[in-house]
Amino acid sequence: MSLLTEAHALAPDLTALRHALHREPELGLDLPRTQAKVLAALEGLGLEITLGTALSSVTAVLRGGRPGPAVLLRGDMDALPVQEETGLPYASVLDGRMHACGHDLHVTGLVGAARLLAARRAELAGDVVFMFQPGEEGQGGAKIMIDEGVLDAAGDRVVAAYALHVVSTGAPTGFAATRPGPMLAASDAVEVTVHGRGGHGSSPHSATDPVPAMCAMVTALQTLVTREVDIFDPAVVTVGRLHAGTAANVIPDTAHFEATVRTFSDTAHATVRAAFERTVRGVAAAHGVRAEIDYVEQYPPTVNHPAEAAFALTTARELIGAGQVLEAPKPMAGAEDFSFVLREVPGAYVGVGACPPGTDPATAPMNHSPRAVYDDGALPYAAALLAGLAQRRLDAAAATVATPASTTTDEEPVRP
Repeated sequence: MSLLTEAHALAPDLTALRHALHREPELGLDLPRTQAKVLAALEGLGLEITLGTALSSVTAVLRGGRPGPAVLLRGDMDALPVQEETGLPYASVLDGRMHACGHDLHVTGLVGAARLLAARRAELAGDVVFMFQPGEEGQGGAKIMIDEGVLDAAGDRVVAAYALHVVSTGAPTGFAATRPGPMLAASDAVEVTVHGRGGHGSSPHSATDPVPAMCAMVTALQTLVTREVDIFDPAVVTVGRLHAGTAANVIPDTAHFEATVRTFSDTAHATVRAAFERTVRGVAAAHGVRAEIDYVEQYPPTVNHPAEAAFALTTARELIGAGQVLEAPKPMAGAEDFSFVLREVPGAYVGVGACPPGTDPATAPMNHSPRAVYDDGALPYAAALLAGLAQRRLDAAAATVATPASTTTDEEPVRP
């Protein structure tokens, strides 16, 4: 029986778990209800379980029946501070909180993979580490779990790591996509406070107005992107919030704006940060004001290892059908803290469609929308894909070890 067939047999249980998680979404690093649900779902699988100390993570190790290395599968668990507007019967019962990004499907898919692989324990040529991670939505939970030892939970460092992300728009249920190289962008958050000298709106010459300086900064930052960034290594600078003043006839002492910066390589990241700060300070000097910059580097780019991305595409095509799998032509500008994992070990990040049947993927509400709806039918695909990636990667590692290091044949050893 194929992994996907077995995963479809698990669908009722997986759907019930996903709905339970969706009803009680939790935010950030402290997810006690979610952690308890995960532990209950893993009970009886014979896993070695460790709980986080700085966050409510769950690390579970499945020991295979044959010797070999370890691979890691990750599912993020946290929700968003969004008021749900889907009207679903299992909608969030907690005001201002919603699994609007589909992490409830990630958790459930990872539980499904654990069940599928536990049933194949004797066949596994190595171990599997299941990483149930809080705090992906801005708190860097992956980095904290790495610091607490998740990559070495099986004893030796994992040789590969995989994760997936469902999308509520753009792709039908069960459709999978990934690519070699950059898959998602780096994300930085920047706050700028412009300090001037307030006064009466009728006499701007008697004050030092921070508002036009702020406006000039915002315009100059867009010019920065078009004139200093390589178009083949792109960047995005979006100013999403501005605030100044309290009345139309008052020149304020300060003005404030906030921006997000997205880049796809370390080179572009360094270039844009330096140019951002230089531009803001230069405009401030030209206007006779002072700029205070709080530049926070949140997540680095999520970069797939080329060989692991190729392996993930091959595995997905064989598991769910070649017509359901696409090598993505370009990365997305969203950000993801699985990037910290991929900076430590080779691996791949895969997108999986979860747009409900009867909904147009081109117009469906997207991830993070209060109206985003994800199809439960994506759960078997997520479980089977994660399980298949782990099992086949361990098989490939075993085959590589079995190939003599010195040989007279021209054949290449089996590789993932």
